[in-house]
Amino acid sequence: MVARDRAAFAEFVAARSGALHRAAYLMVGDVGLAQDLVQESLTKTYVAWPRLRNPQAAEAYTRKAITTTAITWFRKRSWNAERVTATLPEQAADGHADGLVARQALLGALAQLPPRQRAVIVLRYYEDLTERQTAELLGCAVGTVKSQASAALTRLRDLMGDDLDIDDLLATEGVPA
Repeated sequence: MVARDRAAFAEFVAARSGALHRAAYLMVGDVGLAQDLVQESLTKTYVAWPRLRNPQAAEAYTRKAITTTAITWFRKRSWNAERVTATLPEQAADGHADGLVARQALLGALAQLPPRQRAVIVLRYYEDLTERQTAELLGCAVGTVKSQASAALTRLRDLMGDDLDIDDLLATEGVPA
């Protein structure tokens, strides 16, 4: 059995945890659940660490663990329950409130997507992965990624209306870490 390199794992966690938390937040829509999701996924990565042939594969392994764990959580629990939404601050800079409202609308719309479609949207448009990379992470065909993305974008446009530009919102970095 190969020895576990704790220092290398600690470096990986320190370097990539912010990005992993953001992806997890977009998957589940709740900061606390996202933290739990990342912790569970990092635990899985730590257990698999000696088996990883290439340390560069650790992030891909962890992202796949985040995605599959989130989808499993959605299947196991009734995620349609109401959630408390964050309130907007009393005073905001000019134009800032509009951006917050738009991002909140996007997060609300993402929460209404099926888990697989949400995962595709997060991986493709927020994480900026290719269709092939997304398919590999989700363990499906590229055609499935394309059809899921198309269906998800159509649903997001229906939910958000014509006055909101989904592509601009998806490219925005205003999601909590």
